[in-house]
Amino acid sequence: MSTNNQNDNQNTNSGTPKSSTPAYIEGGRRRRRGPRRDGRGNNTTLKSPSDNIDQADLENTQLATAADLDSEVYEDEAALAEGGIKAVGSKRIIPFMKLEKPMAIFSILIVLISIGALFINGLNLGLDFTGGVSADVKYENPVEQTEVIQSLEKAGFDDAVVQYLGGTTELLVRLPPQSDNVEGLNESLGTALELPNNSAQISNVNIIGSQVGGEVYLSSMIAILTALGMMMLYVAVRFQFKLAVGALLALVHDAVVTLGIFALFQFPFDLTVLAAILALIGYSLNDTIVVFDRIRENFRRVRGAEPRQIVDLSLTETLRRTIMTISTVLVVVLAMLFLGGDGLFWFSVAFFIGLIAGTYSSTYISSSIPLAMGLSRDDFVVKIKPEFQEEVVTFNDPKSFED
Repeated sequence: MSTNNQNDNQNTNSGTPKSSTPAYIEGGRRRRRGPRRDGRGNNTTLKSPSDNIDQADLENTQLATAADLDSEVYEDEAALAEGGIKAVGSKRIIPFMKLEKPMAIFSILIVLISIGALFINGLNLGLDFTGGVSADVKYENPVEQTEVIQSLEKAGFDDAVVQYLGGTTELLVRLPPQSDNVEGLNESLGTALELPNNSAQISNVNIIGSQVGGEVYLSSMIAILTALGMMMLYVAVRFQFKLAVGALLALVHDAVVTLGIFALFQFPFDLTVLAAILALIGYSLNDTIVVFDRIRENFRRVRGAEPRQIVDLSLTETLRRTIMTISTVLVVVLAMLFLGGDGLFWFSVAFFIGLIAGTYSSTYISSSIPLAMGLSRDDFVVKIKPEFQEEVVTFNDPKSFED
């Protein structure tokens, strides 16, 4: 009997435990092993040599589970300490608005510096705004721009701008205002443009007066202001007035910073730079509208969150798209900057400056201004007017009052 009991005990000890115990994987198959009680309320573990590895795996699994729980609790506490909700849809939220005040101070300083540079130094206006002379020149053999500029400087024509016109033999030469008449200017230019073993032929000479340049400058400023006004009107109709104010201030910030840097360093400002600023306004607004669309969606979708948390959530969700957009545009701008030649150089410089300023303003200016104006969920929820609300009528059955 004792031998049978011992065999039964061994069979019992080596049997399959209950399914309620933790699981682990061995040899690609799921097995379960659990403790047994020794009769005194304590849990004991099998001590057979074949189960040493299994027991170690079980302990490692339990420790990993506990570590995961501790890390999750720590992330929750850290997120609450930062003043933001941990996640919506298991997404970690970046507290962008935590740096709202330092970034606001930085923006005010850089805008004031830019405005001061514009008033003190002014823009280094190009020939398109100040007037001057432009001539179309064709050479027999390919020529370098630097060779033409050096030849003009030797003849007394300083500050010349030389651009290719579709090939290396056709050039556009632009000069500051000259006192000579057209005939004398043709002769002097023809002599100055002659190169060794490469004759030049001037096909067209145009003299642009300062009055025409002033009209172009005024029309350019009107074009910028008109673009800003139409952008604000679009955002106000498409989204909300508070967001429109934020978008307008962000676009003004981008334009002023770009113009201020050109005035501070006295970079030449011509029609190509103006085209870059107008293109920058469109690009910056496009990035801002993506953020605004996500803000409106999250205000309607997420309940129980503060407006600042909604903005942080929206900026976090659009961060990947913003990085991809600025990366692709930056590649094109750098290609034009280093490979586009003199004709696209200052256009690329202006767009590069505005690209950095526009990405920054889309995050901190266009989003923080509406928050300061009291942006809330009520601005995006459609409310029913009192005259359209249904009247609640209660019907009382007369029979219910009878005894």
